Amino acid sequence: MTALLLAGRRPGIDPLAASRGVELKALIPIAGVPMVGRVAETLLACPKVGSIRVLTQDRDPIAAVLPDDERIAVLRSGDGIARSIAAVAGSAEASWPILVTTADHVLLTPVTVAAFLEAAAGADVAVGVVERRVVERRFPRTRRTWLRFRGGDWTGANLFWLAGPAALPLIATWSAIEQDRKKGWKLVTRFGPVLLLRALTRTISLEAAVARAGARFGAKVRMVSLADPLAAVDVDKPDDLTLAEAVLEDRA
Repeated sequence: MTALLLAGRRPGIDPLAASRGVELKALIPIAGVPMVGRVAETLLACPKVGSIRVLTQDRDPIAAVLPDDERIAVLRSGDGIARSIAAVAGSAEASWPILVTTADHVLLTPVTVAAFLEAAAGADVAVGVVERRVVERRFPRTRRTWLRFRGGDWTGANLFWLAGPAALPLIATWSAIEQDRKKGWKLVTRFGPVLLLRALTRTISLEAAVARAGARFGAKVRMVSLADPLAAVDVDKPDDLTLAEAVLEDRA
């Protein structure tokens, strides 16, 4: 399969990158290795990954820190994550099926990728999540964005499975709601008032809510619950950076 590794940036100065003396967040060294390079090495170690396509606006500085491997190519990303994915998904450069992850997912492991792919099999779209109790058992003081549904609170794992063209309508919807990615209730409003009410009253599970939303687009969508608490850690703020370095240096 193709692995899309998202290493783009938002407009303006990234304060986390600036705090570490680099221009791009994806270039921040974590335990001595730039983030994007570390995640690329993880993907190269995954047996089911055939090629890696790194999407970024800054091709030269990103390419300079990637492993020297013929399976890796750097593509220029466009405006917005979803639109950038839609522009290459299914093309000669990024053929189906596609695994998507991010350059700040520095604690991702090949074992977790394998577990995600196994559970995603048969779905048109799958999204990795981690339940709150799993995360807080390992990291009781970590701060994450939680989606609250019946049966538990969940946070994203920055892992996405796109099996084929049936995923394209959902990518388009993702593009429309990208600005609301941290506001779970706003995401749900895109899929109708009944689903919103059930989400707000916690009378529906996250898995059921996502499956119903996907059905509106004629796609089989699955939430994949991951047992690895590290899958919930992406590096968005200084606390995440400290935590990731502590884990990689065996101090957490």
